[in-house]
Amino acid sequence: MEQDLQFGSLLLRQDRPFVIAEAGVNHENSLDTAFRMIEQAAQAGADAIKFQSYKAETLASRHSPAYWDLTAVSTRSQFEFFKKHDHFTGSDYERLASYAVERDIVFMSTPFDIHFADVLEPLVPAYKVASADLTNIPLIQHCARKGKPMILSVGAANNEEVDEALQAIRETGNQNIALLHCILSYPCQPQDANLNSIRYLARRYPELPIGYSDHVPPDDSMLIPLAAWMLGARIIEKHFTLDKSLGENDHFHSMDPDDVRQFRESCNYVASGLGDEVNQVWPCEIEARRHARRSLVANKSIRKDQVVTEDAIAIKRPGTGIPPQAANKLVGRIALKDVEADEVLQWDMFSGDEGKAEPS
Repeated sequence: MEQDLQFGSLLLRQDRPFVIAEAGVNHENSLDTAFRMIEQAAQAGADAIKFQSYKAETLASRHSPAYWDLTAVSTRSQFEFFKKHDHFTGSDYERLASYAVERDIVFMSTPFDIHFADVLEPLVPAYKVASADLTNIPLIQHCARKGKPMILSVGAANNEEVDEALQAIRETGNQNIALLHCILSYPCQPQDANLNSIRYLARRYPELPIGYSDHVPPDDSMLIPLAAWMLGARIIEKHFTLDKSLGENDHFHSMDPDDVRQFRESCNYVASGLGDEVNQVWPCEIEARRHARRSLVANKSIRKDQVVTEDAIAIKRPGTGIPPQAANKLVGRIALKDVEADEVLQWDMFSGDEGKAEPS
């Protein structure tokens, strides 16, 4: 059942990002909704659908306060919030993974404890570690020992914490790692997205694929994820819902299927204009090159046998005649025919004067 996920082939494509639709627990404990999320994410163009696997009792103390926008999600206890959405079992994830295979979309789920890391092992092609667990070294190493690719979000982390997590993974012999820039704020305001961290991470960890986990409420054009891709993010992860108007949970800052389609269309449009990393004359420029550039033209009438003087020539469009940089080679030559004012000058209109080099 497990699907292949190789960073080299899927995550490093230049023409499109690898899009993870983060279903999380926006299914509201409904398997029917989860199945529809898989189907619609696949139809919209997401590469992967990712859930979250946990039990509230192993995730949060009953005394854990909320860290999200309480005007959007009113639950003030982490334990109470997570308890609302932790009903799925291992067999449920098996069914969802099997359906994802049928729909040709990669199935993923973030394990928040060792039990679910083991449950998910035969189902997922990679392990995703949430920003909040970046310092949970026992969980990270447990996942890393399974030898699957590791994707780490680094929201709210400093460099030392990121380095420690990377070292913990590499100590297991696992070298297949990607980092996602993330701002651990729900929701994240556009001015707080700090997308230049993508370029910073790419410089600091040049050996690793870099991506972006987005918590900015989507605009109609999906500009923040698009900008992240243009800054080098090879993976774009964003919460996914079938209905952004639903209250509570992560619906209010999630993308829906239409947003996924819009993002794919925007990426395709931008990709069509990226071209190659060369500087050359392109076929579409040839006509403009000939006619928008300049040549030497007759500034006034030039009679046959007349010596060309500097005041007899001007530099004007089109660029189909003697190039401007050859003006010094033209001055002093003899006209072989009458030339009208404003006529574009050609070398065969003139003969060389003694001592003047012929044009190459």
